[in-house]
Amino acid sequence: MNFSDLILEWYDKNKRDLPWRKSKDPYRIWISEIILQQTKISQGTKYYLNFIKKFPNLKSLANSNENEVLLSWQGLGYYSRARNLHKSAKYIYFELENKFPKNYDGLLKLKGIGDYTASAISSICFDEKNAVLDGNVFRILSRYFLIDKPINVSSSKKYFRQIAQDMISDNRCGDYNQAIMDYSSMICKPVNPKCDVCIFSESCKANLLSKSMDYPKKLSKNKNRFKYFDYVIFNQGSKNLIQKINSGLWVNLYQFPVFQSDSNISLIDLKKLIYKKFKISVNDIELINENYINHKLTHLQIQSRFWKISDGPMIKGGLYVDDFENYPMSRLMHKFFEKYSSKLSLISV
Repeated sequence: MNFSDLILEWYDKNKRDLPWRKSKDPYRIWISEIILQQTKISQGTKYYLNFIKKFPNLKSLANSNENEVLLSWQGLGYYSRARNLHKSAKYIYFELENKFPKNYDGLLKLKGIGDYTASAISSICFDEKNAVLDGNVFRILSRYFLIDKPINVSSSKKYFRQIAQDMISDNRCGDYNQAIMDYSSMICKPVNPKCDVCIFSESCKANLLSKSMDYPKKLSKNKNRFKYFDYVIFNQGSKNLIQKINSGLWVNLYQFPVFQSDSNISLIDLKKLIYKKFKISVNDIELINENYINHKLTHLQIQSRFWKISDGPMIKGGLYVDDFENYPMSRLMHKFFEKYSSKLSLISV
């Protein structure tokens, strides 16, 4: 048997029982694919089920407001994907008269859908012959064919894309794409691949040379830069000030007022910044977390501290709230609440 026949045979015996696989509804496949781009299946399944419960169909998502969508997306990160999901749902429902695109080219026109997602939806739901290509597929193809091209270089993608397309099954395109994804994550894993039980152990070039862990190849990149965030919690009784973010990665999410810097700042400098921005002098200010809360983004590492000013003057330009669960916030804010909400008598979100 050839590669696709072998992996489909394995898939038929070992495929995972996942809720989105019980349907070929393109809406549900779309939601699952976007969620799984940023989290593991074990975590993503919970988010998927909660999201589908809140927005069971395209109509419900299209008629929701952005705040509802962002609240359902909390903890997943990459909030731009949730915004694009919402915008595309509105476009399909209102502009395309609730007619979901049924081919790769039509799917690519939707905001937030790229080659991978369009290939997945078109193959799984409409049996189009479009191979998926992501980190899992890069890995298994690199090892199987002993490909030395670095996978994190854009010029390599076309090369891998052609190989992936040549490998896909002619008559079970959707199953093949799901099979290679399952196999790569369960057997041909990034670390400690199970080469001893691999169905390709006698044909995989990397395994035959005992070089599986040397592939895929990547070009080394510059290390992430660091930023320091000092959040200031202005407290009034049981309520605390939050502000809506107007731009950037976390646009339309909420957070405590924050001061960003390229290096660790002293308490004296922080007080000066507070005075400059809010025109108030601060005497009593309490550091909540002695150890920085670290939050890693794609090209940035954030080291954050949280400071509390109790019963200080009222600050304009925000909301004093105690129901934080009703306001979408970043994963960084969630990390703080998970660890330190008891110190502030705050409601955990």
